[in-house]
Amino acid sequence: MRRRRPIDPVCPASADVLTLGRVAGLDAVGVAPASPMLRARLALEGRKAAGLHAGMSFTYKNPERSTDPGRAVAGAAAVVVGARRYQLESPSLISSIGVSGESPGPTAAIARYAWIDHYAPLRDSLKVVSTSLREQGWKTVVLADDNSIVDREIAWLAGIGWFGKNANLLLPGAGSWFVLGCVVTNAPLTVNDTPMADGCGGCRRCLDGCPTGAIIAPGVVDGHRCLAWLLQKPGIFPIEYRAALGGRIYGCDDCQEVCPPNVRFGRTRESVAQVVDRLSVLNLLTLDDQELLDLVGRWYIHDRQPRWVRRNALVVLGNSGDGHDARTVQLMSRYLADADPMLRAHATWTARRLGRDDMLPIDDDDPMVHVERERELDIVAPQ
Repeated sequence: MRRRRPIDPVCPASADVLTLGRVAGLDAVGVAPASPMLRARLALEGRKAAGLHAGMSFTYKNPERSTDPGRAVAGAAAVVVGARRYQLESPSLISSIGVSGESPGPTAAIARYAWIDHYAPLRDSLKVVSTSLREQGWKTVVLADDNSIVDREIAWLAGIGWFGKNANLLLPGAGSWFVLGCVVTNAPLTVNDTPMADGCGGCRRCLDGCPTGAIIAPGVVDGHRCLAWLLQKPGIFPIEYRAALGGRIYGCDDCQEVCPPNVRFGRTRESVAQVVDRLSVLNLLTLDDQELLDLVGRWYIHDRQPRWVRRNALVVLGNSGDGHDARTVQLMSRYLADADPMLRAHATWTARRLGRDDMLPIDDDDPMVHVERERELDIVAPQ
């Protein structure tokens, strides 16, 4: 018995796909070609060779893969790109985890994109597009917050925005407060053939507004100086950027907050229940491993080790704490005796920064602790 030849899928109209994406909740949708992104590959390889990635992996890990949509779908012909706004009104809420009734003490700021999980609704919207294409007989793969693709480059190729000098994608009349994702497909959709022209002109507010000077040229960020990456990177937090960290615990929004399109056109989504934009540093430093991971589980934490979050919190405490507050003193004593020498080293810096050299143990001969005990540093003025 002869098998019937499968019916060829009908090519969907790109306009219908774009409309479907917007109806599904995407704020902007475009279609890019699925050919290898050679410009992005050269940039990744060049910056990696120059050490600007500062050990960051993500799309730097395998540039050949992350710049070739065809690695995700055999015979890929197009990439549907979607953007979802993540700007929410600041709720001015602090995590209530900790001892109720006590003052939270110094607090640490969370970057806007991490207030809640914005990628889950983004993926839901992209899945609507993916499902529609699959039902018509085409192959698809949804990618969002995935090291398999350089999402900003593919979004630029799709024509939904331009690259700002801070390396973020800016949408016309909307700014950069967006998460990006895409649907790679073998459907022969009509693709954008003209990437959006630069819209920044002579503005350099993001370069001048970066607290560490990490934007070393338009569109080029030195990972060694970027606070957002330093908060995720394992190891000792660089001494030269601890004061600049201020009260940040995860991410840094400074280059976006000073960007004129964000100031002029930034619109917020409706408020969402239980949005928390700050954490109590003292409460965070009292949590056990599981409690801490339950609190910040959406964050990228190297090897899922809470020690890196505690390291960051100790730096924030050194920048904003009170060296004579009873709870602060108790926590410094605890971490100065911690089994982890990396945490003892940062607690040493915290105690000294808050003018409490008298608290330092004299018998800790660990090299990291010794460096922190002997170095010169600026002292925070008494609260």
